[in-house]
Amino acid sequence: MHDLFFYLFAALTLLSGFLVIANPFSRNPVTSAMFLVLTIVSLAGLFVLLHAFFLAAVQILVYAGAVMVLFLFVIMLLDLREEARRQLNHFGIAAGLISVGALAAVMLSNLWSSGIGQGLTPQAEGATPTLGGMLFTQYLLPFEIVSVLLLVAMVGVILLSKKDLK
Repeated sequence: MHDLFFYLFAALTLLSGFLVIANPFSRNPVTSAMFLVLTIVSLAGLFVLLHAFFLAAVQILVYAGAVMVLFLFVIMLLDLREEARRQLNHFGIAAGLISVGALAAVMLSNLWSSGIGQGLTPQAEGATPTLGGMLFTQYLLPFEIVSVLLLVAMVGVILLSKKDLK
C-alpha cells in the first residue's frame, strides 16, 4: 500500500508540475497557480509517506497557504491583458529549453559521479526539534536571504502595480 501511495503522489506531483508550465486548458496564470497548489499538496503527501509530518504541515501552511496567496496577489495586481498573455516569445522558449537542458545535464552528471545513497543514513528524519535546530543554526543565512527576497518581491509588486496619478 505504501508503494501505491508513493507512485500515486509522485505521478500527481510530476503531472501537476508539468501543467504549471505547459497548461493546455487555459492561458490564464491563475490556472497555473492552482496547479502549483496541487503540486505542493502532493509533495506534502510524499513528506507524509517519509514520516516527515512537520515538513508536510509546513509545506501546506507556508507554501500552499501564504506563498500561493502572495503569488495570486502578484498575478491579480499585474492585471495582464489578454493580448499580452496570448503572445508567445519563440526566442524565450528556445532559450529556456536550452537552459533547462544544460542544467539537467549538469545535475545528472553530478548525480552519477557523487555516489548518492551509498551507505548514507538520514540525519533528521522529520523530528521538529532537530529540523528547528538545523534551520536556525546551520541554515540561518539561507533562511534570512529567502525572507528578504520575499520582502523585496512584495515591495516590487506594490511599486509595479501602482497606477500613475497624473
